Amino acid sequence: MTTAELTPADFELIRGLVRRNSAIVLEQDKHYLIETRLQMLAKTDGFPSVDHLMAEIRAGKRHARVVEAMTTNETSFFRDLLPFEAFRKLVLPELMNKRAGQRRLQIWCAACSTGQEPYSLAMLLREHGPSLKDWKLQLLASDLSTHVLERAKQASFNQLEVNRGLPAPLLLKYFRKVGAQWLLKDEVRELVQFQQLNLIGPWPVLPEMDVVFLRNVLIYFDVDVKRQILARVRRLLRPDGFLFLGGAETTLNLDDAFERVPFERSGCYRLRTGG
Repeated sequence: MTTAELTPADFELIRGLVRRNSAIVLEQDKHYLIETRLQMLAKTDGFPSVDHLMAEIRAGKRHARVVEAMTTNETSFFRDLLPFEAFRKLVLPELMNKRAGQRRLQIWCAACSTGQEPYSLAMLLREHGPSLKDWKLQLLASDLSTHVLERAKQASFNQLEVNRGLPAPLLLKYFRKVGAQWLLKDEVRELVQFQQLNLIGPWPVLPEMDVVFLRNVLIYFDVDVKRQILARVRRLLRPDGFLFLGGAETTLNLDDAFERVPFERSGCYRLRTGG
């Protein structure tokens, strides 16, 4: 496939397209990233060059594919670990105590990529075994990209992917080897429901959530969009629920209704009492 350098006009066209459809802000220094991902998309979709792909884009076609190509889908099992430690040691025991009468938990992973985050949480729920046996556990996992959601639904991971953050005991307990892949067992897969969702678009009717994982998403948005998304999450979160953000993210100066939970570097927040 032949390659060509993007013109300034093409660069601005892609930046504007991505921002309108996802609110993701691609800064001026992202020229190389945009060009590289367009080259990959052109190859994947069978175009002889980026120029041919750009002609389609200018004609109003393949916009959704371009937006998906520009999203970052970096993920791993138990990524950064401390949020999952906070969930296991603090959040889950507290919620199990408070929800003992209802015996129901609703969790949302709002940018699940290829599934490692929601499946990590599902494994932690299964690790509680008998204490959650009769509970109704619902774990919604959503993402902007339909491509990564299809991968996530397969629950099939290669050796490199399971080597990244997944403890060996959990690998052996909850996965089975199928050729070169590791396939997640049904007892974990059945806890997770996947759904395409654009955080800046209309949201479907969602149940009240006990826990929301919105990690490493807000960093791509401008301040106004961050505030809008946090406000929508706040309205969806139960009054005693928990919100997890990424290590480089905060609610500070964005939404004063939240306060940080004092669990070391976990990115865990809850609504202020009476907030």
